Amino acid sequence: MFYDLSLRGLYWVAAAAAMLAAGVVPSAGAGQARAADPARAVTVFAASSLKNVLDDAGKALQSKGGSKPIVSLAGSSALAKQIEQGAPADLFISADSDWMNYLADKGLLRTQSRTTIATNSLVLIAPAASKVKIELKPGADLAGLLGDGRLAVADVKAVPAGKYAKAALENLQIWAQLEGRVAQSENVRAALALVARGEAQLGIVYGSDARSDPSVRIVSIFPEGTHPPIVYPAAVTASAQSPEAAAGLIGFLTSPEGRAILAANGFGPPD
Repeated sequence: MFYDLSLRGLYWVAAAAAMLAAGVVPSAGAGQARAADPARAVTVFAASSLKNVLDDAGKALQSKGGSKPIVSLAGSSALAKQIEQGAPADLFISADSDWMNYLADKGLLRTQSRTTIATNSLVLIAPAASKVKIELKPGADLAGLLGDGRLAVADVKAVPAGKYAKAALENLQIWAQLEGRVAQSENVRAALALVARGEAQLGIVYGSDARSDPSVRIVSIFPEGTHPPIVYPAAVTASAQSPEAAAGLIGFLTSPEGRAILAANGFGPPD
């Protein structure tokens, strides 16, 4: 399993419960020895907004004698397509339900393992030195606030952060004014970087992303009702080479220590 066998208490219990929920039962003989190998690392395909969380989780697990996850970060859409094409992922963590459902519908997940690990908020950001202000309400003059600048967002057709952003702007009845002014990027961290470097005057990212970079500041928070709830489901893949480790990582992320790491990085608890 994912944790060193010397670990005790809540973390072991959380990992074991996640394994059972995932339908992961170590077999006898060589399979059992492999499951008990604390050096076996889990390969995680995760939404780019989870970078800091997985970095911190890896350090916490290493400090307890466990293995640091091997992490591949990108937009959830790109990761789901890679898994569909046979990429060797043990665990998929998406920034929305749509791409998790996409893989589930194709039989590429151990659906019993599926667990929502966190939630998030959607915010409007500007470079840290910017003094702009706006209340995000129907008809808000976001286009006027931009001036000649651009609005950085993730790909609005595929990447969850971009889809949430477009939904919010449509609900505020201002998407039509802004559609030609957006600078779309491959994932939410790339959109954050555009604003941090001053290449875009404003951007729409997750609240956790804004907290991770002192080069930007939050201008305003989008009301929750303007976009679908932002959730992060995790599931073990059907082709996982280390399903025990993957289930163990879900167990850690949903344990009190894992949730504290998520909260410290700006994520909310699962609904």
